Amino acid sequence: MTEERLALSTRAASNLASTTKTVPQTQGTTPRWLLSQLPWVEAGGGSYRVNRRLTYRLGDGLVTFVNDGAAIRVVPPELAELPPLRGLSDPAILDGLASRFEQREYRPGEVIAESGGPLDAVHLIAHGKVEESVPGAYDAAGRVGVRDGGGFFGADALLGEPGEWAHTFRALTPVIVLSLPREAIEELTERSAGLRAHLEEYRAAPAPPRTRHGEAAIEVASGHDGEPVLPGTFVDYEASPREYELAVTQTILRVHSRVADLYSEPMDQVEQQLRLTIEEVRERQEHELVNNPDFGLLHNADLRQRIQTLGGPPTPADMDELLARRRKTRFFLAHPKTIAAIGRECTRRGVYPAPVEIEGRRVHAWRGVPILPSDKIPISPTGTSSILALRTGEDDQGVVGLHRTGLENEVRPGLTARFTGIDDKGLLTYLVSTYHSAAVLVPDALGVLENVEIAR
Repeated sequence: MTEERLALSTRAASNLASTTKTVPQTQGTTPRWLLSQLPWVEAGGGSYRVNRRLTYRLGDGLVTFVNDGAAIRVVPPELAELPPLRGLSDPAILDGLASRFEQREYRPGEVIAESGGPLDAVHLIAHGKVEESVPGAYDAAGRVGVRDGGGFFGADALLGEPGEWAHTFRALTPVIVLSLPREAIEELTERSAGLRAHLEEYRAAPAPPRTRHGEAAIEVASGHDGEPVLPGTFVDYEASPREYELAVTQTILRVHSRVADLYSEPMDQVEQQLRLTIEEVRERQEHELVNNPDFGLLHNADLRQRIQTLGGPPTPADMDELLARRRKTRFFLAHPKTIAAIGRECTRRGVYPAPVEIEGRRVHAWRGVPILPSDKIPISPTGTSSILALRTGEDDQGVVGLHRTGLENEVRPGLTARFTGIDDKGLLTYLVSTYHSAAVLVPDALGVLENVEIAR
């Protein structure tokens, strides 16, 4: 038997009530720290040219390998990355050199080449990490750096001149190395007139004067007395400077006219659709600034500014090494899971960095430099990621964002929402566009700590 009601039910009463609503919510919105912290430069004409002093870059690239099962071979043309072979294009010579490399494997801790020993081979790192160290002043080895797959050392052995290893190279992980021993080098040089002529030309060519950064030197005199002849000089520029063209992120938003007319109270349906679409476009814009193969920061970091972790996880020593590579580092950028891994490593060592405040929000920091989160930095299937360190701004020769403002129907700087009409189905259409890019003004403005293990 149903109990008799003595008053109006809440369910019936709600039919007369005005429901309180939120605007449409989305989980895809992130802080987008990179967009907010990059200084943005106006790129008139849709492009931005970065003029630099002439830089001599000889053989500082990476070598590529292929494998047939467990057997690894170097791609012959890639041997031209070695300084003594730069400019050598004869396929027969390169094929002959590539065929004489021997595959060797080393366990963690094993020495591949020791400081003071004879320079007896060229070594190409096919897989794994190799620590480069130098004897210290007090018998303790000083770490110079860490090299990984694609790197090489001992290229001067190709010249056939007696020498010694200046540094010690030790395997940090299981390492596969392709080695070209001195005996093979001598045999190939004796047999190939083309190789012999190329190496002789390399030895005889005067090295252009350059700074420790690889730039063409500017000759100056100092500390002199009297009236000596002062050196004449000039500043040489790159003949073909890099130009960054603005990329575009676009989408077409469709809203039915019936929805816009009948269901825009108390919230404007078109306005809310545009708001959510713009949020997604801005998210994609930050993703492109990090990952785009043409101008994305992960792909535009100079090879000499890419460093490896010592042991895998991001330790305080790794963070110091990344920080020390440039002046005026404004911020680090890392995936939130990577930031958590940094915190674990600091806690494990009893180090508790103080946070800093940016735009009224407290964020993690290392030595006073903010570590800003960005989920746009990818995590590999093996659980590794990267940490970026940026110096920003034109005045500091740093990293800058590029955009074009003052456009028609601009709703945010560099972002437009143009009404393009109504089709025969009654659909309102809006073209949402943003134009953007990023430029690295000098190589040391951007550094990357690669292969950061975050899963351990």
